Amino acid sequence: MLTNNPFAALTDLFSPLVMQTYIVVMMVLVAAGTLFDIWHKKSAKYFFDNWRASKNKAKKQIAGGAMISIAMQTAVVDVLASGEFCNARRRIAHLLGMYGFVIYVVTTAIMVFAYPTPATPTPNALATLWYIGALMVCLGGYWFWFFIRVDVAAEGNSPFRFVRADLFIVTMVLSTTFGLIWAWLQTAGNTTWATVFLGLYLIATTALFGSIPWSKFSHMFFKPAAALEKRLSEANGTRSNLPAPADAPEKFGSVVKHAHHY
Repeated sequence: MLTNNPFAALTDLFSPLVMQTYIVVMMVLVAAGTLFDIWHKKSAKYFFDNWRASKNKAKKQIAGGAMISIAMQTAVVDVLASGEFCNARRRIAHLLGMYGFVIYVVTTAIMVFAYPTPATPTPNALATLWYIGALMVCLGGYWFWFFIRVDVAAEGNSPFRFVRADLFIVTMVLSTTFGLIWAWLQTAGNTTWATVFLGLYLIATTALFGSIPWSKFSHMFFKPAAALEKRLSEANGTRSNLPAPADAPEKFGSVVKHAHHY
């Protein structure tokens, strides 16, 4: 199963062009949804205004070399290593979901465009990466959903409670879950149930990429800009108005301890 390209078998139902068109439409939805989100929430205006204000209030200028160093720190620590998460469990769950999702999306696109039919055999490593990526998303997503979420772990709410802020992670996890089940049923030769889960897979995936204006999907594009702005404002001597991580226990503990003296 782990070396099977599930999309190649879809040629019995759709032509490769239909599958490729679907991928392009999902990419357009991501771009359009992100741009709408930026316009509607005025995120870009906020960051550029804040950046300009930070430069005007700067107590010292940042040289070109220092700017490159800060950009590299942002890319490595804040983006690639998710350094904003001080809680180890949250960071691991986030990294599993983030890297798993990237692997899952990239391998899907490669298999659909480069190896769309059984006549174009898919490299085993590529197909295996698709399964690994989907499993990573499921592992990180379900771990976060049932055991790490604040309203579940700390407030005792039901893990099945759903609000709009959960739309991104729910549709992402459902997309990979239904995709894995569909691929397994296809390999097992269960045509009827494979068709059912293919439909569920397409519904969940369309909801994932089509709900960007209402979900947190676009945050993955905003967070690097916010992290860079914060590092630059700290480097030039101005204080960023972005809050410290809410789950930094050592900082929280020191504040509480300090407050007891009054």
